[in-house]
Amino acid sequence: MGDPKLWACVAFLVFYVSYRILKKQQLRRADERFAVSKGCRPVRKWNAKWPLGLDMLVKAFKHGREEKILRWFLDVVADNGVTFEQKLLFARGVNTTEPPNIETILSSQFSDFGLGLRPPTFAPLLGSGIFTQDEAEWKHSRELLRPQFMSNRSQNFDQVKDCVQNLIDCVPEDALVDLQPLFFRLTLDTTTFLLFGRQLSSLKSEGVVSRESDFASAFNLGQDYLALRGRLGDFYWMLGGRQFRKACATCHQFVDRMVQNSLQRPAPVGQEDSKNNYIFLDALVRETRDPKVLRDQLLRLYPSVPINSRAAKVTTTLPRGGGEHGEGPVLVRKGEAVGYCVYAMHRRKDIYGPDALDFRPERWESDELKDVGWGYLPFNGGPRACLGQDFALLEAAYTVTRLIQVFGKIEMVEDEKKSDTSHIGEERQTLTLVVASGEGCRVKMVR
Repeated sequence: MGDPKLWACVAFLVFYVSYRILKKQQLRRADERFAVSKGCRPVRKWNAKWPLGLDMLVKAFKHGREEKILRWFLDVVADNGVTFEQKLLFARGVNTTEPPNIETILSSQFSDFGLGLRPPTFAPLLGSGIFTQDEAEWKHSRELLRPQFMSNRSQNFDQVKDCVQNLIDCVPEDALVDLQPLFFRLTLDTTTFLLFGRQLSSLKSEGVVSRESDFASAFNLGQDYLALRGRLGDFYWMLGGRQFRKACATCHQFVDRMVQNSLQRPAPVGQEDSKNNYIFLDALVRETRDPKVLRDQLLRLYPSVPINSRAAKVTTTLPRGGGEHGEGPVLVRKGEAVGYCVYAMHRRKDIYGPDALDFRPERWESDELKDVGWGYLPFNGGPRACLGQDFALLEAAYTVTRLIQVFGKIEMVEDEKKSDTSHIGEERQTLTLVVASGEGCRVKMVR
């Protein structure tokens, strides 16, 4: 008869596997009935050649190393259509650049979608903060951050003016300069002011001082790892290691110092002394004096991201992409991800015209884009729209205006001059969670 315990284990295993198979079949039939009731049609499948979509994953990592991944994404959309199904590493998902679909997941059916695997994927660097939170926790964090942008506008603008002047002072007279690191330091100074109530003044030094330089490098490296982990889906945990852990530790130590400085001050009581002097970190200290919680809330990322996604919290639908012509609804099962690439959507010729790939600011001066709606999404949309978009636009507009006022001539480096605008988008691009030029921004500026 054998060992009774062994037979009991075998019986339990058979029962468990049978139960899982039966449960999966029941869910599949329920999804099929739901799809029929909503009029869903089959969605186009992507043109992966290898099992599990491994060839597409290999290409993504290859083009990422070459700093050409966004250009490759445009090719993927051109080959597969504006909405298509991907099956990658055992997981099904839907990718889309259709404005109605993006409006659905970000706004009209907001409650059907969540962040999916983002929290565990990003947790080693970002912890539990507004960028990785959902539902009640996210709402609370957002309400804490909102006054920083709504109440401090005059003070924020004064800081922007000071930081931009520091940037101008860093530009050498009648010589070549790479503006990209200066712009990064400008953003670092204004962001630290928003969060901590004081700027780091990194633009005032010959180079970014050691502590801030270490943080900037570590944060960029950490973002790179997060982007790579995100491409692995359920297998995000396979990417990490000592270098990643060191980068996370450096970022945490940098923020922890700011947190400790705030905690060493007497605990704030009641409301702010002035609505025009709201400091995000001090507002957090009113709620908790747990250093880790404070650090997690402060570790936020710069908007806006060219690629994003949401995961279905319930079985639901997208309005476009199904059927032969892609005009019918598409089924999205609970747990499946919907990826959307704003970078590709902003280059759709059926939205922006045959010259969509050209830099032509004049397109915004007429009525040709008056109905663009969700086809233009630089700061995301819906309830999770970027809180800092007005501040970002103010900072960018003021910086450009001051540079034009101060410098009578701004010229491209001779070997980087292009004959026409057809080369835009062909430059190397560094894509982590945000995008930047892989070639910098080298110009000659003459006062």
